[in-house]
Amino acid sequence: MKRSVLTRYRIMAYVTGVLLVALTFGMIGKYVLDMGGAADFTQVVSIAHGWLYVVYLIFAFDLGSKAKWPVKKQLWVLLAGTVPTAAFFVERRISRELEGSVEGKAPAVA
Repeated sequence: MKRSVLTRYRIMAYVTGVLLVALTFGMIGKYVLDMGGAADFTQVVSIAHGWLYVVYLIFAFDLGSKAKWPVKKQLWVLLAGTVPTAAFFVERRISRELEGSVEGKAPAVA
């Protein structure tokens, strides 16, 4: 598997995770704290997160198919972009797991 497949998944996992956390804070500001500008903020962030989550799904599915994951693991990774902060933890775990199987990695010098 090429390093670029893992890299683009990692980038989209972080982008999706950050937008979902921002959306969560925006919703808290809108509904709990009754902040005035939070409605516009949540509208913009929710649209951005929705479109970028679709890109995340494509990249995560591509990574899973190239890594030959079972369906349960694939679903676990795909759903990580819907739970605030889950994308960060899942991305870290997947990156550690696949780090050894990525092509183009320079060998460690002892």
